[in-house]
Amino acid sequence: MPADLAEIRPRETVVRSPTVLARTRRVGLVLGIVLAGFAGWEILTSIIAYTDDAYVRSDLVGVSPQVSGPIVGVHVVDNQKVRRGDLLITIDPVPFQLAVDERQAEVREANAQVAADRAQAAGAQDQIAAAAAALDLARETQRRIASLAGQNFAPRQRLDETDEGVKRAQANLDGARAALAKAQEALARDEAAIARAQAALGTAVWRLDQTKLFAPVDGSINNLTVRVGDTAVTNVPLVGIVDAHAWRIMANYKQYYLRSFRTDGTAWVWLDSNPWRFYRARIQGIGRGISRSTGPSELLPYVAPTTDWIRLQRRFPVTVVLDEPPPDGTLYMGADARVVIFP
Repeated sequence: MPADLAEIRPRETVVRSPTVLARTRRVGLVLGIVLAGFAGWEILTSIIAYTDDAYVRSDLVGVSPQVSGPIVGVHVVDNQKVRRGDLLITIDPVPFQLAVDERQAEVREANAQVAADRAQAAGAQDQIAAAAAALDLARETQRRIASLAGQNFAPRQRLDETDEGVKRAQANLDGARAALAKAQEALARDEAAIARAQAALGTAVWRLDQTKLFAPVDGSINNLTVRVGDTAVTNVPLVGIVDAHAWRIMANYKQYYLRSFRTDGTAWVWLDSNPWRFYRARIQGIGRGISRSTGPSELLPYVAPTTDWIRLQRRFPVTVVLDEPPPDGTLYMGADARVVIFP
């Protein structure tokens, strides 16, 4: 080995050693920063659970008619506040009132027929009583004549006549009983007709009552588009009411946070529609399931796991109810919110 190379190699080793040591230190520093950041994140998220994926929600009650017909009255305007029981819509009641009148006439007719049937049944009862009395008299007469004929005090022809009299009286009694059974059968049939007529009348009255639509809850009319002259169709909503007593905040939290939440825990809500203050709230419930795919079913909510093309942890809906709503009580369904929970 040349002498000049032997002298150079140790010098290279001496020069490289500080460089390796510096790199090692930098790697260690980066790892330390990462570990410190992770530890800090763990500590921070164990103290503060924050989400801006939250919104205000209430119940939208769709008021649907139970009968079809032209609308002759709209008694509210868009965005109007209503109370439960307020009149909203009137459907033309004329055909339904005519149906009620017809059913009332049928009930009266059925009642008259039943009254006649009862009178006929009462007459049949009287005929039975008269026929039974005539039979008893014929039998008594037959016994007397038979006794006299046995002693030769009455002719045989007379005895034969009393025997025939007993047979006729028995036949009359049987006929009266058959007439009573027929009258009772007609009475039962016509009483059933009364029941049917009364049921039909009840249905007609109910349909007439359904021509007026009333507010089922307190709230605000939302997106009213119905007008006088429109046609109401059975079970097709005409009016939407945002329920005034069902306000809540739906906060979608990463599954990471759920382990530290509890029902009735305290939360703080920032409302974008009422900014610059936090509202005290409580956790009403924590969703126990979500759908992992979009679909028509609403039995499980679907919460998209991406934001700005970045895949996030799965999030679950947490329902939060305000303890201190805004002073004017005004909330807006669908408005953005932010929620902070201190587990």
